[in-house]
Amino acid sequence: MPESVETFDGWYALHDFRNMDWEKWQLATESEQQAALEEFSTLLEQWQDIEDAKNGSHALYSIVGQKADLMFMVLRPSMKDINILENQFNKTAMAHYTQPVYSYVSIIEKSTYSKRETDPYKDPAMLEKLYPVIPKSDYICFYPMSKSRGEINNWFTLPKEERGRMMYEHIATSKPYTQDIKRIITGSIGLDDYEWGVSLFCDDPLRFKKLIYDTRFDEVSAKYAIFGSFYIGHLLPANEIHAFFK
Repeated sequence: MPESVETFDGWYALHDFRNMDWEKWQLATESEQQAALEEFSTLLEQWQDIEDAKNGSHALYSIVGQKADLMFMVLRPSMKDINILENQFNKTAMAHYTQPVYSYVSIIEKSTYSKRETDPYKDPAMLEKLYPVIPKSDYICFYPMSKSRGEINNWFTLPKEERGRMMYEHIATSKPYTQDIKRIITGSIGLDDYEWGVSLFCDDPLRFKKLIYDTRFDEVSAKYAIFGSFYIGHLLPANEIHAFFK
């Protein structure tokens, strides 16, 4: 039986995609719009307090293309915290003008094919990866993915050493991009439809294309990767939210 890889888990993650009902928003009175924006801003300030206290992180994006208008990416210590946060937003006036179109639930995951000599939960470098602040780069690229379980190519029947070899080759291809592209990998086996969620952050979206193109030639991607939809978003900082809705 193939040997599994030990995973180290951090904060839970929610990628929440919404469409704006712009017609409903434009039909609202100026006072209704202002009240909704003020309530929404107050909620975001509460989330920022949580981030400042190092109990989670969040970012809001304007999605490019027709798959959605907005995306929230949120990190929290527990699944219950994620559920409470989601319901908090759903009860706001702003949520009345949105329609959910997609979501992805996962947990930050780090794994290694090498034997660890120290406790990862006592390693400061590992803790930064398990409990990060979402990078506030200009753009995000999010996509879910799985590994093939087909009749010919089945990732989960390969020996651990073989899987490790391919993953190290994949990491080597990605290495030249690590200076300008940050990433958060989340595991979703048993939590959502795919097995992992990949969130990439960069100031130049063209770099996403070049990284993903180069890694498509790695054996692990070419033979075993199954990709879901790709979402590109532009960061909406707190001081630009009013302009977005106006």
